[in-house]
Formats: sequence, structure tokens, C-alpha cells
Amino acid sequence: MSGFLHSRFSSLEAYTPGEQPRDKQYIKLNTNESPYPPSPEVLRALTERDVADLRLYSDPEGTDLREKLARLYGCGPENVFLSNGSDDILNFAFLAFSEDGAVFPSLTYSFYPVFCDLHGVDYETVDLNEDFTVNVEEMKGRGKLTVLANPNAPTGIALPLEQVEEIIASNPGHVVVIDEAYVDFGGQSAAGLIRKYDNLLVVMTYSKSRSMAGARLGFALAGRALIEDLEKIKYSTNPYNVNRLTLKLGEAAADSDEYFRKNAREIMETRTRVTDQLRALGFTAPTSSANFVFIRKTGLDGETLYRKLKDRGILIRHFSDPRIADWNRVTIGTPAEMGEFVQQVKTILEEEGLP
Repeated sequence: MSGFLHSRFSSLEAYTPGEQPRDKQYIKLNTNESPYPPSPEVLRALTERDVADLRLYSDPEGTDLREKLARLYGCGPENVFLSNGSDDILNFAFLAFSEDGAVFPSLTYSFYPVFCDLHGVDYETVDLNEDFTVNVEEMKGRGKLTVLANPNAPTGIALPLEQVEEIIASNPGHVVVIDEAYVDFGGQSAAGLIRKYDNLLVVMTYSKSRSMAGARLGFALAGRALIEDLEKIKYSTNPYNVNRLTLKLGEAAADSDEYFRKNAREIMETRTRVTDQLRALGFTAPTSSANFVFIRKTGLDGETLYRKLKDRGILIRHFSDPRIADWNRVTIGTPAEMGEFVQQVKTILEEEGLP
């Protein structure tokens, strides 16, 4: 660290992204990417003209893409906000709507406290129930920016929509952010509630079900007033925050929505099969509505499983948080990848002498 960094950032603990090692070829089950490519429409979307037009700025409004997303989600283009990945939108939300502080579950997406520390936001956390479900009653009526990942990460557990609505309705004077990065894998979206609640901001991403993590494209749905707030922050930081190529690819993906829905269904089927196999091996695994499973095996240290699998060319996500040090998060890959994963887990259990 240099001697020039502002003192307010000296103790900032930055978010740690999932590792991306390049020393050999891995089966990557650690960063919740899709195992399937984007749709054929996306792969064919770009032309030489599109590349030549990189000399021009992108449309800061993202007009065409907003119209397509509005049609998909049954709202108006004025209800859609585009940005450089959903993390960008979450960053704006913590910056814009947290004057009275923020609250979110104690075990959730680890970027939330980083955003709070970055922007000097006072925040509180609500402990999960013993079964890792969100404590709905404790999330209600907190009188501050309320942020809920649904399905939650890293557990994969989703709240039913009626409980999500209870949280939204209980906090009328403050924004409620529902982070739906994984909603397409079995969760219930709150998108249909944006006309009912002017304090609701639903955040979504192209990184998971739409197979475009590398494109960096996220979007939010909300009433027009909240969208205008986010636009004010965007135009005060980076007006052209979604590049021309990503906008074009995003439009093609929106036009081929059923392709991604089909892939999501395949991932859900693989998830169910792998969860059953792991439970048969003695693992605990909460029912997931995301494109990953959260697992623990009594008698097997979580870091040991992570390291032994890495040595065998399989990456999963291990967390240093002592509350979940015995747990690991495993992205759902292709059936072949998951078959290899389960086979290597069986071998490790045999080596460890575990039934």
C-alpha cells in the first residue's frame, strides 16, 4: 500500500473474488459461472461493423436493450436500469439509499459489508436461523436500506415471494433491494411487485443463467423514481458504463430467452441429482434454488476437501469465515463435470477413512 491512499480506506477489506488459477486446466466449480455457452444468437450477434463502431461511444441510455428487457419482465423501459454487472448496481444502491444505514443477513453475499465500508455506511446484520434460512421477522421494519439476496449466497436457500413481500411492505420509508442473481434457478422473482411498491429495487444479472459473466452486464427493475436516482449516480460517475459490444450481446440474449431458461432447467436437474448423490454419501446440503450447492460432511474439514479436490483438478469455493469453515460451495457444472466431481469426492472419503 502506498502512502498516498486516503486514510479512510486504510483498513478497508476488499471483496475477494473466486480464484482463477492458470497453472493447469481445471473443472471450475467455484465461481457460479454457467457451464453452457451463450445462445447461438449471441454468438452470431457481432459484425465487423460493430467492431468498427467501437470508435463511437455506446448509447448511455441503452435504449434498445431496455425496451427488450421491459417486454420480458412486463414493465416499461423507464423501469429498467442498465449497468456494468449487478455489482455496479449494488454499489450505486449502497451509495444512494443508505443515509439511515443498512441491514442485511449476517451470512450472505460478502460484497455487502465491503460496499458499506467503502461508503462509510453504518450497517447491522441479522443472524440466520439455525437451518440457514433468513430470519424474516428480524428483517422487517428496520428503517434503513434493507438488502436481501434471494436465493441467498452461499447457502442457495430461497424465501417464498410472500415472505419477501412482507419485508418490502414493512419498510415503506426506505429502499429494499432484492438481489436476484440466482433467481432463474428455482427462486420466485419480486419483479412483478415494482408497480406495487415504490421502495423496491430488484437487481439481476447476465452473469449466471444467461452465460455472460465475462460481458459484465447487470440490470435493475424499479419504479421510475428509483431508476432516476440510479441514473443520477451513473451520470455522475461513468455515463457510458455499458460498452457497445455488451449492449449488442445483451439484446441478442434477450431475444433468445428460452435458450437460457432451458439451460437453467438442465442445471436444476443436475443440481437435484448431485444433491441426492452427496446426501447419500453423508453430506449435509440445504435445498438449493441457485446454480450451486452448499455442502458439509461431518468429520471432513472443509478446507481439506477443497485442497484435495484442487490437487485433482477440480475447483470449489471454500470460505475462511469460521462460521462456515466446514462448508464448501459447489457450482453446478455439466453432468460430465459433476460426475467427475462426485467420483473424486468418493475417492477422498475413502482416503480419509470416512463412511
